[in-house]
Amino acid sequence: MRLFACCALIASCFVTPAAGADDAASPPLTATTAATGLPRTPEQEAVVFEQADLSFKVDPARRFLEGDARLRFLSTRLLDRLVVDLDSHYRVEAVTVDGVAIATDHWRNPEGRMTVDLPRPLPAGARTTLRIRYSGHPHVANKAPWDGGFVWATAPSGEPWVATAVQGEGCDLFWPCIDHPMGEPKEVVQHITVPAPQVVAGNGVAEGMDEKAGWRTYHWRAQQPNTYAIALNIGPYELLQADYKSRYGNSFPLQFWHLKGRREKAEVLFAEFIPMLDFFEEVIGPYPFASEKMGVAETPHLGMEHQTINAYGNDYRKAETGYDWLLQHELAHEWFGNQLTNVDWDDLWLHEGYGTYMQPLYLQWLRGDMEYMAALMKMRATLMLRHPIVAGRSMVEKDVADASRGPGNDVYYKGALMLHTLRGLIGDAAFFRVTRELLYGTDAPKPGHFRPRHASTATYVALVQRVTGKDLGWFFDVYLRSVQLPELLASRDADTLVLRWKTEDDRPFPMPVQVRVGKRIVEVPMADGRGRIALNAGESFTLDPHSKVLRALPHVVDYQRDASERAKASTEKR
Repeated sequence: MRLFACCALIASCFVTPAAGADDAASPPLTATTAATGLPRTPEQEAVVFEQADLSFKVDPARRFLEGDARLRFLSTRLLDRLVVDLDSHYRVEAVTVDGVAIATDHWRNPEGRMTVDLPRPLPAGARTTLRIRYSGHPHVANKAPWDGGFVWATAPSGEPWVATAVQGEGCDLFWPCIDHPMGEPKEVVQHITVPAPQVVAGNGVAEGMDEKAGWRTYHWRAQQPNTYAIALNIGPYELLQADYKSRYGNSFPLQFWHLKGRREKAEVLFAEFIPMLDFFEEVIGPYPFASEKMGVAETPHLGMEHQTINAYGNDYRKAETGYDWLLQHELAHEWFGNQLTNVDWDDLWLHEGYGTYMQPLYLQWLRGDMEYMAALMKMRATLMLRHPIVAGRSMVEKDVADASRGPGNDVYYKGALMLHTLRGLIGDAAFFRVTRELLYGTDAPKPGHFRPRHASTATYVALVQRVTGKDLGWFFDVYLRSVQLPELLASRDADTLVLRWKTEDDRPFPMPVQVRVGKRIVEVPMADGRGRIALNAGESFTLDPHSKVLRALPHVVDYQRDASERAKASTEKR
C-alpha cells in the first residue's frame, strides 16, 4: 500500500533523520527507474525468475549499500541477452554469467534497464545465473512511503534505524530485478550485513546470523514474494513472538520486531494480531504464508505490505475504532497484494479496494452494522471522482497513485464502496466465494495447497460472471471504467414515483434498488434502468434506505465544496 490515501485519516509519525556522511539530496532518478510497472522487455517476458540470492552490506554511518546479486533464470525461448532493472546511479563493479566475466562493452545500463550480452546463446529450457556486484548511496526517500527509497533515521535510543519502502518506484532502487508485478521471483534469499549489535527483520524464514569483526549477517529466505515487498528493516529491535493456532488446524509463528524501550506498547499491539488473523481466516480464508510467519517490523515510515514482515510506523496511536487500522490494513495485503498480485498497476484496485474494504468488514465482524456503515460513510465523503479506477491500458504505479493523472485515493475508497455494492447485489455467499476463488483458485482452500496468484480486472469480472451465472459487465463499466457515479433520479406525481438511473455516457445500469414507501420496503427491479412505484396520497419515501448502492449524492458534493473553500480561506488568512 502506497498509503497516499489512508494517511488522510491520520497524521503521519515523525522520526529523527539520521546524521550521516552523505547528507546531500539523492540525484534525480531516471524516468525508467522512477517508474515501476513499465512493460517488460521481450527478454524479461522470456524467462522464469527462479531465484534471487541477494547479499547486502548496509553502512548507516555512510548511508552506503554494497550489493551482490545472483539471479537464476529459466529461459522459455532462445536468448542472446538478459535484461534486468537496476538504478543506474550505482557503480557496477562486476558482472558474470555462470561464472564467466562479462566485459564492460558487453553490458550497459544507461537509464536503469540493464542489458547483459550472454557469452553464448541460451536455448529454451536452459538455466543461467547472472551475478551483479554493485555499490553506492541508494536513493533516499524523504517522505516514505509516499516516495520510495531508503529511510535513514535515528531511533529514540540514539542508534541507527533503517528501512526501505519502494512500492511507487520499484525494487530496482536497491536490487536488480524485473520491476513489474509479473516479475516475482519464485524464491528470494537475503544475506544482510549490518554493524553489530543491529538487528535485521526480514522477509520469510530466518536462517541464522553470523557475527565477525563487528558486523552481523542475517540470513532470510522467502517464497515467491511480491517484488516491491522485499524490504530491509534494520535497527535496535527486540522481538515479541508467539505461535498462532489457526482455525484450519495448522499453526505458525507471530513475530513483532519493535524498538527497544517500547515493549509495553508493543505488547498491546501484539495482542491485536490474533483477532485480526481470526477474522481474515474465518471470513476470507487461510493465512497465505503460514509456512513462514506473520511478521511485523516497527519502521521510521508509516507502513507498507512487505510480505511476511509488514512495516508498521503508526506509533501505537489509539483510534475510535478500538483497533490499529494500519496494522489491520497492512495485514489485509498479505491476501490482497501478496497472495494475489495485480498483473498490471491498472488493476491496483484489486489490492487497495479489497484491502480497504477489509476495515469496515472487520468492524462489522467485531461489533455489528452501525460501525460498518459509519466507516463506509467516512469513505464516501473522500471520493474525488476525477479519473476512472480502471483506464483499460497498461499503467505504471505513479499514473494510478497521482490524483492529477489517475484515480489516486479513489482506488482505495471508491474500490471499497463498489465492493460493498457488489456484495449487496450478488449476496454474501457469491461475494465471498468470488473472493476466495480469486485469492486461492478454489472455494475450499487448505493451508499448504495453494500458491500466490496473479489476476486482472478482466479475470475478476469473468469470475463474478461464472459464480453468479449473470453478465454483470454493466456494473463494472459504470463503477470501474466511468468517472462519475450513477445518479438515481426520482420524480413523483399524486400517486406514482418514477425512478431512472442516469449514468456517464448513458451506459446501461439495471441496478435494482430498494425504496422505503411509508412503512414498507419496495424492491424495484430497474431492469432497463427505470422503475415505477405506486404511492398513496401523503406517503413519504426514502431511496435506498439501507445504503446498499454507491451513487451520486448531491449533499456530499456540497459538503466537499464547502470544506474545500473553508480550507482555502483558512490558508489565505495565514
